[in-house]
Amino acid sequence: MTENWYEISCTIPVACTDAVCEVMVEMGSSGVIVDERKLDTFIVPDPDEISSDTYVIKAFFSANVPVDPLLAAVHTRVLSEVPELRDASIHLAWRQIGNQDWAEGWKQYFTAVRIGKKLVIKPSWEQTQFDDAVTVTLDPGMAFGTGTHGTTRLCLEFIAHLHDSGHAARRILDVGTGSGILAIAGAALGAECVIACDIDPVAVQTAQDNAALNGCADRIEVTLDLVQDIGGTFDLVVANILAEENVRLISELCARVAPGGYLVLSGILDEKVGYVTAAFSPRFATPAAIDYAEEWACIKYRRTT
Repeated sequence: MTENWYEISCTIPVACTDAVCEVMVEMGSSGVIVDERKLDTFIVPDPDEISSDTYVIKAFFSANVPVDPLLAAVHTRVLSEVPELRDASIHLAWRQIGNQDWAEGWKQYFTAVRIGKKLVIKPSWEQTQFDDAVTVTLDPGMAFGTGTHGTTRLCLEFIAHLHDSGHAARRILDVGTGSGILAIAGAALGAECVIACDIDPVAVQTAQDNAALNGCADRIEVTLDLVQDIGGTFDLVVANILAEENVRLISELCARVAPGGYLVLSGILDEKVGYVTAAFSPRFATPAAIDYAEEWACIKYRRTT
């Protein structure tokens, strides 16, 4: 596991926030903090930022590479891929931090949340008991996913809806599992077999630990296998990843939805809904159902045959 990280920060106009965050993630950032914006698992308001017209973005990269080339690459990509900044001047600041500095500071912002009628997601350090609910206890560690971010919550709400309506998914494929929250919620609400995959070894370990913490490790296989290497079909396939990654994996994702099953695509900015539906809708007989949370969208399809 990486022991040290570069925290790269910059101040940008509010309108550019989502685009810059996406560039950071595409370049390999393992987490993004945005002042007063719930754009990722790690949400730590910056008390020094007072302007309502700008936000401070802090992106975290492994310190296993030299910092100067990384800063140069980030600067070039941001200016070239965010049109609003092409004629601007942005200053990147950086510092080196350890795991403890990053992984502990945001815990105060993650508290128990109820999803649907029976599901509660709560952090491992919170002692509150919920006798009327199925409780998923979570320690996100260095992996994404607490249930507070719009993209994750929309997926959780659909998993809970299937359960509450008497149609809980029995077989689930969770693509880009992160902390394992969706896989574990599915198992807690009745799934008999869940496969959770991620390309990040830290996420895989975190998801395995969380599955064990919740007593469902026997029903959840957490793997580094790519989705194209996972066989079988599933009642529910959920991919809470970037819009571009959803489209890149379109054939693999669609092929793993069983007849009568659902495909849930999340991690999609509302401005990219058309881009995603243009790719996926021709593959399904019924139109997509789309839900929104803030600027994020969750797109759901059902395979009828």
